Amino acid sequence: MHVLLVLDHPYGLDAGGDVPHRRSLVVAMLDAARAGLDRAGHTHDTIDLAELDPVMTPDDLVAWRLRAEPRADVAALQQRLARADHLVLAFPLWWMSMPARTKGFLDRVLTPGFAFDEPVPGGRLHRRLHRLQGVTALVAMTTPSWLYSAWFGAPARRILDRGTFRLIGIPRVHWVAIDRSSQRGAASRQRALERVRRRFEALQPRAAQSVPALVSSS
Repeated sequence: MHVLLVLDHPYGLDAGGDVPHRRSLVVAMLDAARAGLDRAGHTHDTIDLAELDPVMTPDDLVAWRLRAEPRADVAALQQRLARADHLVLAFPLWWMSMPARTKGFLDRVLTPGFAFDEPVPGGRLHRRLHRLQGVTALVAMTTPSWLYSAWFGAPARRILDRGTFRLIGIPRVHWVAIDRSSQRGAASRQRALERVRRRFEALQPRAAQSVPALVSSS
């Protein structure tokens, strides 16, 4: 399998270590996922959104509406997504939702004519990303998982699952979260990261094996 990993954290890809004020549990989760993919013999590609402009421009919107060729930077991201069998979105949960760059990535990349077709305006969307088998969200959150679901309604999970990928025909988003992140000690974090690594080491094509959710907010 080929997996595309998309990181959204201001510190970037080098923040997986233990340097105060330059460390990120999300990046450590991404590193664990990549280690698991390497052990399983999968190929992978990583996009660091901290290096990209996440804002949809007027030109982006015109291209969306006219089904025209997108800007070069968007087209390059689409080419990388088109090669993926599985997509991973890695981000911290802020104000119960995803950071802005993740939303900008979705807005700019999942365009009509590339990710879906809309034969009738306002009607059912038709899938175009036929190679993409599934999506996983890797999330670090200070909120307990049960509270995020029961009280807040799990908005980021719903946005990614029902509000985005299911609309364009992709099977449901697997939500892999390390919750209560600020309350965990080093040993607890390491155990959670090991579960992430094992989960991606076990990743198989959907037709052959359903993907387990070893760390879930459900």
